[in-house]
Amino acid sequence: MTDRAPADKYVVWVVLALSSVGVVAVYSAVTYLAEVRAGTEPVHFLLRHLARVGIALGAMGVVSLIDYRTLARYSRLALVGTLLLLVAVKVVGLFSGGADRWLQIGGVGFQPSEFARVALVLYVAVLLVQKQDYVKSFSRTFLPVLFWVGVTVGLIALDDLSTALVLLLGVLLMSFVGRVSVLQIGGLAVLGGVMAFGVLSTSPDRAARLEAYLGMDLFPNTDTEQVMDARGEQYQSRQARMAFAAGGFTGVGPGKSVQRDFLPEPYNDFIFAIIAEEYGIFGALALLTGFFVLLFRGYLRIARDAPDPLGLILAVGMTTLVVTYGFVHAGVASGLLPVTGLPMPFVSYGGTSLLANGIMIGVLLNISRHAGQRSAERV
Repeated sequence: MTDRAPADKYVVWVVLALSSVGVVAVYSAVTYLAEVRAGTEPVHFLLRHLARVGIALGAMGVVSLIDYRTLARYSRLALVGTLLLLVAVKVVGLFSGGADRWLQIGGVGFQPSEFARVALVLYVAVLLVQKQDYVKSFSRTFLPVLFWVGVTVGLIALDDLSTALVLLLGVLLMSFVGRVSVLQIGGLAVLGGVMAFGVLSTSPDRAARLEAYLGMDLFPNTDTEQVMDARGEQYQSRQARMAFAAGGFTGVGPGKSVQRDFLPEPYNDFIFAIIAEEYGIFGALALLTGFFVLLFRGYLRIARDAPDPLGLILAVGMTTLVVTYGFVHAGVASGLLPVTGLPMPFVSYGGTSLLANGIMIGVLLNISRHAGQRSAERV
């Protein structure tokens, strides 16, 4: 017999629903890539995506059975390992999407930044719990947290600013829940803003995306004509908005998307636009409802009922990362946010991101299994 509660069934059902929607949407969105660019059948990419979804769901199930406190004990080692991989990316990484983001080991490519964000959330939660007796101390708490966050977020930001900013948001919320001084949290946010400005100032491609979104010239290192050209930096967001317009309220029907032939990587960066075109605003809102359910269960059920501060802080961090990715992706696809390239969790085509999200949901589920318990154990 066990006194553990069952894993949160609402989270499980939402993840399964998102994954199912993703499989159907990816199969539709990948048609042009398969037939025109790759010269193969769409089913080839479908089977690959199904395999990756299966691996992610399997990882979710396995992690949900491992006590989150056990994972926390190895978080520092995991973080150091992922930081070494992030450094390796800069040396021997694969160039893709305008940046060095990928490593290839044994013929398998992956993004270390996806694993780094999981490891950082785990270790920051450990630090905040260990330092509760002096959590508002600048030297004993804030500086150690700042060091690990600064190194991790900084390395990720060099190639993936959007992921770095979402990760920083998660850390800020964790710090607030962990009773860190509001002044220190504000200072960390300011440092994040400075980092973002520095990256944009030295990266014309990313600066151009922000200028295209705002419709104004902000940085001297960008080509204003290219930024304002409908076939230049504004091309992706315009094509995505056309998908929403074509879909209307009820959509053009499954598999009948036209914009999948014009949007770059519609199966990944703009999968939400394809869903909106094929299933309409109603379908898009139904999909977003899934992320609202994850937000509600993660914050107001799993975090609230966590057996200890570690579970509480971890639940907030993991929920924030998964849900924010979904909302930012939807915001980009609908033109509410500048183009970022963040995948929609469990919906977009991918490998490493699917696995990382599966691990984070697995941690959430494990915390939910300890609901109602109270433990004095320290990490």
